[in-house]
Amino acid sequence: MNKPRLRDLGIVIGSLPPGPLNAITDVPGVLVGQVTLHRGEAHTGVTAILPRQDVHESPVLAAFHSFNGIGEMTGLPFIQDTGMLTGPLVLTNTHQVGLGYDSVVRYGTRKYGGFAYKLPVIAETYDGWLSDADSFPLSPEHFTAALENASSGPVQEGNSGGGTGMICYEFKGGTGSASRLVQVLDHSYTVGALVQANHGERPHLLVNGAPVGRLIPAEVVPLPWPEVPDTSSILI
Repeated sequence: MNKPRLRDLGIVIGSLPPGPLNAITDVPGVLVGQVTLHRGEAHTGVTAILPRQDVHESPVLAAFHSFNGIGEMTGLPFIQDTGMLTGPLVLTNTHQVGLGYDSVVRYGTRKYGGFAYKLPVIAETYDGWLSDADSFPLSPEHFTAALENASSGPVQEGNSGGGTGMICYEFKGGTGSASRLVQVLDHSYTVGALVQANHGERPHLLVNGAPVGRLIPAEVVPLPWPEVPDTSSILI
C-alpha cells in the first residue's frame, strides 16, 4: 500500500482541489501501468503512461520542456516537429532505455501493426546508487507487462515502477502522482502529473515553506547510501 500523503497528515499545498484519486489517472482517458522488480541487488522497474487507450489511432497534442538535468528521452524530435504523441510514454532505468525502445516498438507492431508505437517516448532516471544497474535486470516482458496492466485506477507510489531506485533530497525517493481541478471560465479541467523523484540535496527540501530537509539531518534519518557520492551532475 502507498505511504501516507501530505494531505493525510493535514498538510495542504496550494489552493486548488485534487481529483478523486489525486493522480494523473484523474485525467479522462489516461492509463498508468507499472512493473516493479526486486531481484538480488537489482531494484528497478517500468512505468508506462498511455494518454488514452487508442493513442496509436488518435494521437494527442504534446510538448516538452527541459529545465535542468541531463536525462535521456527518446522521441522528442517527433514531438517537436509534429506537436503530437502517438504512443505511450515509458519511464525506466538509465541503462535500459534502448531495451525499452525496442520492446515498445515490438509490442505496438504485434498488437496493432502498421505504424503503431513507432518513434516511442522512453525516458530514464538513474537508479545505480540503490540498484545493480550493470546487471541489466529488465527484460522485454517487463515492458510488455507494464503496457498490458495500464489502468485508470490509483497509481502505486513510492518504490514502484521506474521510480523504484530513486533518491530525492537525500531521502528515499520514488514514483509520485497528483491532480488538480482547474476552472477556466465555464469549463472545468483536470491537470495531472506523474514524477520519478530523483533529485536534490537534503538542505534544499522545503514543505510548504518549512525547511524540513535542514530539520532532519543524516544523524536523524540516515542517507540512503553508505557514502555520499557527488550527484550534482548525474541525478535527474
